[in-house]
Amino acid sequence: MSLGARLAVGQMTATDDVDANFAACERLATAAAAAGAQVLVLPECFAFIGRRDADVVDIMEPLDGPLFARFAALAEAHGLWICFGGFAEKHTATHAYNAHVIVDDSGNRRAVYRKIHLFDVVLPSTTLMESKATSAGSDVVVVDSPVGTLGPTVCYDLRFPELYRVLAERGADVLLVPAAFTLTTGKEHWEVLLRARAIENQCYVAAAAQTGKHSERRESFGHAMIIDPWGTVVAQCRDGEGIAVADVDAEWLARVRERMPVWQHRRLDVY
Repeated sequence: MSLGARLAVGQMTATDDVDANFAACERLATAAAAAGAQVLVLPECFAFIGRRDADVVDIMEPLDGPLFARFAALAEAHGLWICFGGFAEKHTATHAYNAHVIVDDSGNRRAVYRKIHLFDVVLPSTTLMESKATSAGSDVVVVDSPVGTLGPTVCYDLRFPELYRVLAERGADVLLVPAAFTLTTGKEHWEVLLRARAIENQCYVAAAAQTGKHSERRESFGHAMIIDPWGTVVAQCRDGEGIAVADVDAEWLARVRERMPVWQHRRLDVY
């Protein structure tokens, strides 16, 4: 990565109106480019959030289809790498993958991570069963970018620290956590889990987020943020649509890892 490499995370309120969602993504890309960012992370479900779990089947398509191509064109148009944090990539007639797709500033697809951990959870405020229409992925992915090596994940993956340890072991500098965290769990767990992943892996964490009310049955917590490898929140979105921007400092990353040499102190002979 170059010194002072700039990263942005986006926050939006997606619905089942694809055109409105595209317009929001375009505004976020415009803002990120104006802020001098080289990489923008968009949240999970940036293109569509349905009223029912199975609604995703109505809009799923292959990654070379017209819907994703429309969104991917934003990367070249704005001269940005864009991490599209969760797209309904068609897998079977009844199921999609929740695909985190990374596109470079020439519009080329650089990496695809398919969400490994599916959100099948009953909460006081809502019941979400992602597996009804989504297949689980099985591959861990890292990819080099202008802000360092990226480790893409999606939302509920955040609760599984083993995945982030593997990403760090494979050289990730920036852990990506695009999400549509529920209001209930977000209030209690969002920031503390993000900061834990940053601290324990000594990586930057870039967490794009859905926010606000998507429909009568679904609401997201928001609070998109960027966290440095010491665990400090260095940028965060306010309420509503917007971006948070921070520089990824390679020297600070190296200094944190030297100051607290946990990688040298691991006892792999014991655990």
